[in-house]
Amino acid sequence: MIKQETTRRVDNSALKVNQAFIISLLIVAFVLDNWLIAAFVGLVMLLGTAVPSLALFKQVYQRILRPAGLMKPQMVTDNPEPHRFAQGFGGVVVALSVAALLAGQAVLGWALAWLVVALAALNLFLGFCAGCFLYYQLNRLHVPGFRYGPIKQ
Repeated sequence: MIKQETTRRVDNSALKVNQAFIISLLIVAFVLDNWLIAAFVGLVMLLGTAVPSLALFKQVYQRILRPAGLMKPQMVTDNPEPHRFAQGFGGVVVALSVAALLAGQAVLGWALAWLVVALAALNLFLGFCAGCFLYYQLNRLHVPGFRYGPIKQ
């Protein structure tokens, strides 16, 4: 575990915009029965996890919504790593969803997509990030790579 010398902050508004895009687009993909839209969402999630500056949905917030005054930053004391882990894990689940859809397993494929929708909605509407919770549990167990513990406030 890394000792945290400085206060780390995350823009909660950016996270919420990201979650809203994920939820909305996956629901549209389901309604239209369009695996390409689901694949796009998964790709955006995985790319944004690997290279945070390329996180498309957060870029919409930073470059359009915030400058237009449609949303304001909501900075909270938190580590960004658990949120990236949650997004990456969700991206993997969406990728598995797409693989199942392409393999003709529509029920499994859409069930996996709806799992991501449900977890993103849990975070967006109730403020509980299941992926962050998992990240912090793995940190507590001293699993390599999960370096940051919860910030004590």
